[in-house]
Amino acid sequence: MAGDKTTLSASESLRSTRTYGKVRCHNPSCMGRIQPEPGSDRVKCPTCGMEYRLFWVNPQLPRIRGPEWEANRKLAEQKMAEWEANRKLAEQKMAEIDTQISEKSKKKGGK
Repeated sequence: MAGDKTTLSASESLRSTRTYGKVRCHNPSCMGRIQPEPGSDRVKCPTCGMEYRLFWVNPQLPRIRGPEWEANRKLAEQKMAEWEANRKLAEQKMAEIDTQISEKSKKKGGK
């Protein structure tokens, strides 16, 4: 069985799944595959919107150099503003519920 050539080694079987010309998004909550235009120096993830600078090892093999800071800062600021608005809305609703509960307890003769 040592000379059996019908089965592939682990590295040989992984070779068939390799994707050239694509990079993975570095956003931990996304990790989607991005296929940049050949020779482009920037790429944007269609799933989460993060942007990255690219380096081309050869014409078919891109690598991410790092994030595009300005675009990602704007994206983060938008997300934070959205989060703050939702938080304020939730606080207002909780305050309304608290006043309704206190009014009901006063009507029933509670303390």
